[in-house]
Amino acid sequence: MPEEVVNYVIQYGYIAIFILVFLQELGIPSPIPSELVLLFSGYLSFKGLLSLPLIILTAISSVLIGTIIIYTIFYTSGKFLIERKPKWFPVSDKMIKRLTEKISKGGHLSIYLFRMISFTRGYSSIITGLLRIKPGKFLPIALISASAWVLVYVVLGYILGPSWDQVIKNIDRFKYVFFGILLVLIFIFIFIRVRKARRIKTKS
Repeated sequence: MPEEVVNYVIQYGYIAIFILVFLQELGIPSPIPSELVLLFSGYLSFKGLLSLPLIILTAISSVLIGTIIIYTIFYTSGKFLIERKPKWFPVSDKMIKRLTEKISKGGHLSIYLFRMISFTRGYSSIITGLLRIKPGKFLPIALISASAWVLVYVVLGYILGPSWDQVIKNIDRFKYVFFGILLVLIFIFIFIRVRKARRIKTKS
């Protein structure tokens, strides 16, 4: 991690966590990924410098506020923005079309899955806004998914606290571990949903 970012998080604590996560949620380039910010925050909690519950609450709030802003913009003015988007706009027409098809077919579950993956998280807010999926349906999914991945990364940072130096040296390898854990959580969620759906069908 860049030393400047480390010092910034240590000095400003929860405010720094909120800002760094919030900027990335809005699609604004950040010095380091939100996932690494959360891992480091968990480590700071292990060191006794920050409170674990407050880190989690701060991060979830930051993700949700950023998500709501993007979702609201595209819910209210999405068609206008897409038709007049500049060439440098980070969302391509192909990406919009592909994700729109997947979310339309997959429903709520696909939104949840895309919210759990770093690369597609921001896109899902845009697409759900464009599809004008009602806030009452989207926001609970956004809250559940944000709580899940924030909790995973912060707690992992805390657990890996005693080996933090090794984590930083081998961060590329650990990325696959973190991603694997998220996939396991996603599959568990899918399994529970499918099982519940089958029980409802059986009763009916």
